[in-house]
Amino acid sequence: MKIFKRILLLLLVLIIVVVAYNYPKLNILSGYSAKNTASSVFVAGRTLEFTDTTDNNFSPVNLASDEVDLKKKIATSSAFGLLTRKAVFRKGLGSVLTLTDEDETANYLVPKRLKPDNSTPFPYGNGPQKDTVFANINYNQLKTAIDTLFRKRNKSRAVVVIYKDQIIAEKYADGFHKASKILGWSMTKSILSTVFGVLQHQGKLNVNNKAPIKSWQNDERKNITINNLLQMNSGLEWDENYDEISDATKMLFLERDMTKMQENKPLVGKPNETFNYSSGTTNLLSGILRKQFTTHQEYLDFWYTNFIDKIGMNSMVLEADLSGNYVGSSYSWATARDWAKFGLLYLHNGNWNGAQLFTKDWVDYVTTPTPTSNGTYGAQFWLNAEQQFKDVPKNMYFADGYQGQRVYILPDQEMVIVRFGLSNFDENKFLKGIIESIK
Repeated sequence: MKIFKRILLLLLVLIIVVVAYNYPKLNILSGYSAKNTASSVFVAGRTLEFTDTTDNNFSPVNLASDEVDLKKKIATSSAFGLLTRKAVFRKGLGSVLTLTDEDETANYLVPKRLKPDNSTPFPYGNGPQKDTVFANINYNQLKTAIDTLFRKRNKSRAVVVIYKDQIIAEKYADGFHKASKILGWSMTKSILSTVFGVLQHQGKLNVNNKAPIKSWQNDERKNITINNLLQMNSGLEWDENYDEISDATKMLFLERDMTKMQENKPLVGKPNETFNYSSGTTNLLSGILRKQFTTHQEYLDFWYTNFIDKIGMNSMVLEADLSGNYVGSSYSWATARDWAKFGLLYLHNGNWNGAQLFTKDWVDYVTTPTPTSNGTYGAQFWLNAEQQFKDVPKNMYFADGYQGQRVYILPDQEMVIVRFGLSNFDENKFLKGIIESIK
């Protein structure tokens, strides 16, 4: 009997140790599930069942159990009943993880939006495009290149191909269509970069200036420029690891103000000499953008009224943290067609139907390789300068999000290619097939 009691006690101690060790991970697990569920249901308009079977169905997130309150617009996720997290939907700001009960009913400002133009044909409005059949396109070859991406293993959700401002191919997986909002993940970084470009064109900001961070002024960090931050080349410490508890996961799932974590990190390298991809840096930049405006309302409005809605990306929703900062590192939702409009803005060097949002100098800037990035990274855009995609032109550049969310801009081909999905894929083969379909 004593031996049996000792075994039970040992098992109990073991369980306590295992739970204590993994408890922080459960916080991230249930936090991810709650946030993704709330955004999928309340931002993208999907059902809980669809979300659980297609978005939250991978390990270990599928270990969490999810519920939604459609009236209060709250998603709740529980990890084995040991830890529960909630995410609440806020009109105009998307969904956000709560940290206290008060967060569920807190007041917040809502960004003002421009009215959609539903009569002008795509791409300059949301009306039906004036279709053109191009004699130099092999449409069968184009279809084959796209169909390959929809084989089961590739898990693609949407592909849009634009040539000379016309959609020449478009395909969606079951459950998705042209009005489906899809999460861009780190493609949001390229959206944030563009806001800097618009401000610079308006003469309100210079990216070569020192970063306006008060806490840096008494140490070596005072020499970091906005350019260093945009190029991910500040020399600041940051751990961008999503497989364990890291700076990135703590920021996204535990922080009220996501602009502060990178600010508080020390230098571990030299500015302009130490490339290190960091979502914390992008959210720090979102905080710097907030300082460019007199009021918080102006900060919230500017992204839409001077850029996003101005090019008709009316479906886009930028999600904000609990402090009201746009999460520029990770959280923006829009249709594949609207993401294509973003690519077209860059293809046309910042000119949108006669309105100049930024100049070609900005395009040259974001596509200039960051020192020590081996030619792969510009200012919050990814590059092909060293031809990592060997069958694709060197001047192709792209917005890049987790699991292969992409907006490719191909100046030589006058093309924009958009792909969304839940897995990475053979990008070189895919792009080569599309490029070769145009003679």
